[in-house]
Amino acid sequence: MAKQTGIIKLKGTIGGISFYKTSDGHLAREKGGVDKSRIQNDPAFQRTRENGSEFGRAGKGGKVLRNAIRLLLQNAKDKRVVSRLTKSLVAITKTDTTNERGLRTLQDGNLGLLEGFEFNLNGKLGATLFAPFTKAFDRVTGEATLDLAAFSPVVRIAAPAGTTHFKIVMGAAELDFENETSTFESDTTAILPYTAADTAAIALSATITANSTLQVVQVIGVEFYQEVNGEMYALKNGAYNALSVATVDTP
Repeated sequence: MAKQTGIIKLKGTIGGISFYKTSDGHLAREKGGVDKSRIQNDPAFQRTRENGSEFGRAGKGGKVLRNAIRLLLQNAKDKRVVSRLTKSLVAITKTDTTNERGLRTLQDGNLGLLEGFEFNLNGKLGATLFAPFTKAFDRVTGEATLDLAAFSPVVRIAAPAGTTHFKIVMGAAELDFENETSTFESDTTAILPYTAADTAAIALSATITANSTLQVVQVIGVEFYQEVNGEMYALKNGAYNALSVATVDTP
């Protein structure tokens, strides 16, 4: 893989070289590779087929999670979140000790490894919110909670330049990887002034299916705003908003 330089950028294939554009710029690479039918049928590529099957399953699982938390994720994600999440889910698939190689699944793997996953590396929760909080999920009732004692925003939140307001968000997603479905509920604070002396105590809750038999993921985040002429705007289109997996609860 090589980077294209110069004023004129090419797209397409010329003389066996493919020219294309990615988020990393204009690239070029030699066209080639093993024939698709050989990969699908040749015994020599059995391991490749197994890896591809599990990678595809992890990719679908990532889509299930992203779709579930879309309401919050659309405001807090970086451009590589899809590939980073898929990589983490592939690793989780490999922890499945129930199914044989090539048939391993997320639901039989250790989904707890996803705890702490940051959806936006430009605004990590651990480097943004320094106020102590308590989070919990009750599988019997299906209630996820987040509690914070009163705190000074300018002291306890590392906000990007231009911030005038913020809000704390929390959500819980029930994930059915096998059927590629989910349920999601969330709760947020009001948009709060960043320069206020202290917030009131914060208590957020979201209730999903009681006695669920599926994996549940709780996410927590911070969103930043700028007030202009009395209107609130997502600061830099949410580029520095934080959202992280806070809890993973398995049946």
